[in-house]
Amino acid sequence: MAMMTPTNVAMGLPGRVMRRLDTKWFVIGGATLVVAWLTLIPLGFLLWQSFHSTGTMQEPAVLTMENYITAFESAESLVLMGNSLQFAFLTAAFALVVGTFFAWVNERTNTPFKSLFFAMSIIPLIIPGILFTVSWIMLASPQIGILNKVFGSWFNIYSMAGMVWVDGLHYAPVAFLLVTAAFRSMDPSLEESAMMSGASVVQTAFKVTLKLAWPAILAAFIILFIRAIESFEVPALLGLPIGLRVFTSAIYDAVHSYPSNIGLASAYAVVLLLITSVGIYYQSRLSNQGSKYSTVTGKGFRPRVADIGRWRYLTGGIFILYVILVVGLPFLVLLWASLQRYYSVPSWNAVQHLSFNAYAKVLAYPGFYTAVWNSVKLALGGATIVMLLTSIICWITIRTKIQGRWLLDVLASLPLVFPGIVLGLSLMVFYLNFDIGIYATLWIMLMAYVIKFLPYGMRYNSTSMVQIHKELEESAAMSGASWMMTFRRVVLPLMKPGLMAGWIYIIVVSVRELSSSILLYSPGNEVISIMIWEFWQNGQYVELSAFGVMMITALFCFIMLVQSVSKRFGVKGM
Repeated sequence: MAMMTPTNVAMGLPGRVMRRLDTKWFVIGGATLVVAWLTLIPLGFLLWQSFHSTGTMQEPAVLTMENYITAFESAESLVLMGNSLQFAFLTAAFALVVGTFFAWVNERTNTPFKSLFFAMSIIPLIIPGILFTVSWIMLASPQIGILNKVFGSWFNIYSMAGMVWVDGLHYAPVAFLLVTAAFRSMDPSLEESAMMSGASVVQTAFKVTLKLAWPAILAAFIILFIRAIESFEVPALLGLPIGLRVFTSAIYDAVHSYPSNIGLASAYAVVLLLITSVGIYYQSRLSNQGSKYSTVTGKGFRPRVADIGRWRYLTGGIFILYVILVVGLPFLVLLWASLQRYYSVPSWNAVQHLSFNAYAKVLAYPGFYTAVWNSVKLALGGATIVMLLTSIICWITIRTKIQGRWLLDVLASLPLVFPGIVLGLSLMVFYLNFDIGIYATLWIMLMAYVIKFLPYGMRYNSTSMVQIHKELEESAAMSGASWMMTFRRVVLPLMKPGLMAGWIYIIVVSVRELSSSILLYSPGNEVISIMIWEFWQNGQYVELSAFGVMMITALFCFIMLVQSVSKRFGVKGM
């Protein structure tokens, strides 16, 4: 056995130290380069493309302002801008009013069915936007709408009001969850003081509760506005048939026109990007100024609810009506349509011809299993990559003192300002010109999913990272563990609840994703959302409905199964 001497130690120590440093800095540098490549390169090329003509085999692209001139010189461009802002504003306002009302009723009154309603409010988040839109077309279309057939032509879903109704109902649960969180963390002593001074329940709600929750309500409005202005399914299915275009549908039209006008689509995308960036900026500023409205101190408090007397039966009834509108009717109309040989409104004659033929057709459809398998691969792969990559980024931004680490946080959060269709366009344009063999493959769709959901991974992982004390990593290092071993054996296991919750959430939203996939898929690389889109385009309504029922049921069962299993990891929800 060789004797350990100071010389041997001196010669061996630098090597071990260098290996540790090399591993650590290699991972940090690699993660930084990957995030920069994913977020900055497509954005930069999108800007470049918007100032260049769309080149051909005979004529190269040239620098020009023609795309922006074409986009904004006509009166039609003003209509496009007006439609986009009107749709986003009205949708956000409608969703916010509905969500805030239910949050107040659920948290501050003795309305019955509250626990049931909170559970049911999660279900609309599972239903893909395209299925929710299609279900309301079947309910309120002038031609095939069940409600219009039963009650007369009382509502035309193909209108601005119809677009706001569908998108607002679909996003109302988001507002409900955001505002509910604010109400739960609010000290109710000020409300109790107001009521003891003679104020009614309604007066207290408007003059105290809503004013204290104003930052959360305004932040929720901005988030809803951004989500509405980047919405693709509702404007495409309800607006395009009547010529009512917004930016997302205009981008889709420009790309699918003949010849394809990618330069014009890029100009529209840049404008949409600027609008969402302004929204994110003000939402960030609002979050930083929220301390002015703080009411929670070191003293404990127990929220109390107001007795609203007989009005609780009315609010309970409104609860039930809302659940019927956002869960019951959409699912039931899809289920009804899926049991028909040819779509028809409910009647005794139609009941006599119920059939599972549509399900058999979907299962025998040539691309069914390929689309499902592609979606599974992209969802699992994207969720795993996002959660692992953002765990490294969060470690860098929270644990280190590297100069400029805040910039890495900004880069990872940058996709928040990317509407899905803009992200798809930027990747399509870049990898058409920079051919590395991923265009028209699943790899480019996987890249889109990773970019789009990076901010979600950051949210889940940063919450977990800040709860882990640094001394645990220091103890592992003192015991001789390398950085990689410490990160793998100490940090990641302690972050397991956040990792699991983020992983589940990203899987669910990946399976639903349409807006970034619509410009990137190619024959043979379809996913579930694209298959639903093609069913609709081809007029295969019963097959679409059968596929939708199977998809919603599978997602619901997946969430229930994973949540029951993940309790062992301490995960309480998504």
